[in-house]
Amino acid sequence: MAEQDEPPPDSKLTRSKQRWAQEGRFLTGMPSRPGEQRLPPGQHLTRDWPTLDLGLTPNISRERWRLDVYGAVENPLFWDFAEFTAQPQAKFVSDIHCVTTWSRYDNRWEGLSTRDLLDACRPRDEARFVVLHSHDGYTTNLALEDLAAEDALLAHSWSDAPLEAEHGGPVRLVVPHLYFWKSAKWLQSIELLAEDAPGYWEVRGYHNRGDPWKEERYSGD
Repeated sequence: MAEQDEPPPDSKLTRSKQRWAQEGRFLTGMPSRPGEQRLPPGQHLTRDWPTLDLGLTPNISRERWRLDVYGAVENPLFWDFAEFTAQPQAKFVSDIHCVTTWSRYDNRWEGLSTRDLLDACRPRDEARFVVLHSHDGYTTNLALEDLAAEDALLAHSWSDAPLEAEHGGPVRLVVPHLYFWKSAKWLQSIELLAEDAPGYWEVRGYHNRGDPWKEERYSGD
């Protein structure tokens, strides 16, 4: 199992985002109508793809990339990129919603469905949560049922091209029904747990789940 990296010192943006959580910045209190409108409350549409990170961009080649899946599983996985892409591949089109209020429609992804990943690692009965570990030291937590969403995947390509490093390549998680900080970039490992373990932003004032339709931006929302 790969040794986990430590996150870098807080950047100016990181400090600003912690302040936003304390202030409740961007909260609208608007009613949510997911069946009637495509854009969640408080979001604005962009055609660009803004990049936000902890202040550094890991440059991991596909040749060096590895994925470990471990913890409360019957079959731990230790894949290189060739083994990862030898698994059944899927294509999804989904919208993404960042907690900083931008949304982008119709993103075309290719990669491994999280349901196929879970079929391969076989979670044990006690597994209820996951923690995603990234190459920049970032972590985020998810309920296992959120990771297993129908349109969630480990993406290696976007718009028919390899996923660029600035957007989380070689491989990132994509969980479209939650705010995008839950879709960890530069994915290094996935740990399945019986108990929840809040990640980087979750211990810095951000919501533990992050449903954009409920405006679950910050702790207590």
